[in-house]
Amino acid sequence: MALMITEECINCDVCEPECPNEAISMGDEICIIDSMLCTECVGAYDVTQCTKVCPVDCIVDNPYHKEGQDQLFAKFKRLSEEAA
Repeated sequence: MALMITEECINCDVCEPECPNEAISMGDEICIIDSMLCTECVGAYDVTQCTKVCPVDCIVDNPYHKEGQDQLFAKFKRLSEEAA
């Protein structure tokens, strides 16, 4: 399942540089996560880096974009190949 940022976001921008897939960017009012790029850090880290650094715990599972670990890892591999 990809992640999303809720309206509790305070735009501190600490999450954006932590994302290994550059899935996080500044939106109009709050940071946003591109579900096509979010792998929940599967393949890169053992824990999601954005949730680890978020000071207000506003990064949650995106109920509209459900993916299993295998799908997230396949996405990670595809993104890694595209970046190479």
